[in-house]
Amino acid sequence: MTIRKIIVTSIAVLLGTFVYAQTPLKKVYDETINPIEQIDQALSKAKGKHKYIVCQVGGNWCPWCLRFADFITKDQDIAQLIANNFEYIHVNYNPRKSTGAEKNAQAEAMLKRLGNPSRFGYPVFVVLNSKGDVLHIQDSSFLEEGQGYSKDKVIRFFKNWTPQAVESGK
Repeated sequence: MTIRKIIVTSIAVLLGTFVYAQTPLKKVYDETINPIEQIDQALSKAKGKHKYIVCQVGGNWCPWCLRFADFITKDQDIAQLIANNFEYIHVNYNPRKSTGAEKNAQAEAMLKRLGNPSRFGYPVFVVLNSKGDVLHIQDSSFLEEGQGYSKDKVIRFFKNWTPQAVESGK
């Protein structure tokens, strides 16, 4: 009986892992919008609320990008920290496929405006103040832990770049 229980338990764990791994993450990047206009809209919203903007640059093609989006929406502490301090946007960029001259020009303009963050890989986070100045570019690998993200590291990142932290120097 013990061997049978072990086999049944092992199969159940494997099936659960397989189902979890196959559950698709929500696609959060809108591939149809102009990224410069998206950033401008976020800036407009942020100005009246004393918030900064966080641009999560990446795409629906990037599993780590989708994992991060899922991670921050499911954790209430992180979601609240973001909602209180930032306009958070997912800025689409696809380095792997040609999307036509207009989209390529938009992508290049967006990368230039954000300080060419693609050198850090994806996702990459760009913090802008309410004037649109780049304050910080965050390499996401420093926020990772195992096959996901560290809550402590992510909270530290966001807390260090709130308007209050930057403007008070604390």
